[in-house]
Amino acid sequence: MFSGSIVALITPFNAKNEIDFSSLKKLVDYHVAAGTNAIVSVGTTGESPTLTLQEHVEVVSKTVEYAKNRIPVIAGIGTNATHKSITLNHLLNDIGIAGFLHVTPYYNKPTQEGLYQHYKTIAEKSDIPQILYNVPTRTGVDLLPETVARLSQIENIIALKDATGDLKRISIHRNLCEKNFILLSGDDNSSFDFLKQGGQGVISVTSNIAAKDMAKMFHLAKEKKLQKAEAINQRLMPLHKSLFVESNPIPVKWAAHKMGLIVENNLRLPLTKLSEKFHPIVKRAMHQACIY
Repeated sequence: MFSGSIVALITPFNAKNEIDFSSLKKLVDYHVAAGTNAIVSVGTTGESPTLTLQEHVEVVSKTVEYAKNRIPVIAGIGTNATHKSITLNHLLNDIGIAGFLHVTPYYNKPTQEGLYQHYKTIAEKSDIPQILYNVPTRTGVDLLPETVARLSQIENIIALKDATGDLKRISIHRNLCEKNFILLSGDDNSSFDFLKQGGQGVISVTSNIAAKDMAKMFHLAKEKKLQKAEAINQRLMPLHKSLFVESNPIPVKWAAHKMGLIVENNLRLPLTKLSEKFHPIVKRAMHQACIY
């Protein structure tokens, strides 16, 4: 369940900017049908900072309910306050979650020791598998390989989502971390190369709108059919890039709305809708990927 194509699922909002649960169910069914390996519910792509605690718990709970054991659900519970993540851990611990994903604490820029103590403290509150998430371009803090290695020694910290795009870190993590520690890419643009160099999968933005292709690409790669897998990746490459012409998840929500996967193209402030000048770029990439 912690390998292959894992979607960093968007959170759909209705015309009143409330949670759109009918669209959420449609998204879950879409990923089950496409062969997506797992769903991350209310990660940062799911706009976790702008959901209330009640909404956060409800969206994750409904995602588990809609999944009906057909696909594993990983809950995003990363915050920049350890006690808040522990609260989410407690509230979601017994609803059938396969794992928890924790983005590094943003803005307050803890030291490496602070990061270690943050993750260690949270992990001790649950026996559910925990996944670290490092994305320094968004958080302002870098979870260094030496700290990842220390954390990998904690029994239920089982994986890292690495969105640095630095492929050199794969071998460093492999050498420093515990033998069975799982490495997942958090960068669609380099995810295929990440896989070729020993990674086990990707937690993907692109998978929101190209779920079948992403799942097939990783399935082919696992079977060592790298030429066929790479052909899919090359077709998706313009999409990987265009989905970040503005801050994620702005472009992918626009694309999901165009495909009819969600009813409204709504985000919560301070995020705003995709600028018109980028519409042709994303649309062209969708055409090139043969998904629209």
